[in-house]
Amino acid sequence: MSLPELPRMLRVRQSFARPRVADIPAAARGALASAGLPIKRGDRVAVGAGSRGIANIDVIVKATVAWLKELGARPFVFPAMGSHGGATPEGQRAVLAHYGITEATMGCEIRATMDVVQAGEALGLPVWLDRLASEADWIGLVNRIKPHTDFKGSIESGLFKMMTIGLGKYQGATQYHRANVTHGYETVITAVGREMLQKARIGFGLGVVENGYDETARIEAFNAADLEAGERRLLKDAREWMARLPFSPIDVLVVEEIGKNISGSGMDTNVIGRPSNPHEPFPADPKILWIVALSLTEESGGNATGIGNADFTTRRLAEKIDWKPTAINCLTACAPNGAKLPLVFDSDREAVENALDCIGLTTPA
Repeated sequence: MSLPELPRMLRVRQSFARPRVADIPAAARGALASAGLPIKRGDRVAVGAGSRGIANIDVIVKATVAWLKELGARPFVFPAMGSHGGATPEGQRAVLAHYGITEATMGCEIRATMDVVQAGEALGLPVWLDRLASEADWIGLVNRIKPHTDFKGSIESGLFKMMTIGLGKYQGATQYHRANVTHGYETVITAVGREMLQKARIGFGLGVVENGYDETARIEAFNAADLEAGERRLLKDAREWMARLPFSPIDVLVVEEIGKNISGSGMDTNVIGRPSNPHEPFPADPKILWIVALSLTEESGGNATGIGNADFTTRRLAEKIDWKPTAINCLTACAPNGAKLPLVFDSDREAVENALDCIGLTTPA
């Protein structure tokens, strides 16, 4: 088969707004100190950290733990995750360790379980809460606030999602994703998050916003009463500062790496304009005809969730896939399409050439 010649390649430098936090530990401590938190000396505080590759997450969580200890509280860190890490305590501890969050680096205990207790009820469903977190005097959450890869709303990915999916562990994550199909993501996350704020002794949420260069741009802390309004406000900043592709339409988009540390959907759907599930309307912007995914990040541990959004891929990516965590992740999200394997080619060049051969009468140039 005669394949098209590769078009002439040009390097393009793209610039985004670049607000940055200069002293991250000081910013985290200052945010916590000014948030009017109810935590007092002697209180046991469960600090939830998630499974995303958030810039400086180890530094931010460590600063949070240090501030709590200086206050005289007794913090421990727990994985606020649903199905990630293979939905096992050991796997979730390993995810935290991969991001530099260990007992040695944090200076406190890390406690993990998949057990949950019922904290309340929302939308006629039980609201599930990590058992170890439920036994603490207060729960603190540390998470990035950003546009979600599955839906659009005024609350998307952030502290409310962590209260829903992260605190609910695998049992909650499975239930809520099924509820999302019926009620919609924003409705479920908002209802469950509000019930958590009422029933689960949420002491604080520490919201982190990144710029388009994956750098920490803002850190703010909220008490339970201010958390919802604060998250809505920070989402507006996150949406304004996120990276975007400079062109539309695009015939072929070549993605060097996909991965869970890049986006929960492997490729950020807000950037590529392709939804990671069929249940919610999602803006198709930019318009991309074909996507070629070349490799999977090592940090993903074989979890190739989102590969289904590519149309062409390589053998080196396919051979890195661990189908068990990929299946768990996609089935928990009720989005099996995220695990569909595209056409596999032996080399990057073959994958790109075959994608170019499918763009119609347009001449690559």
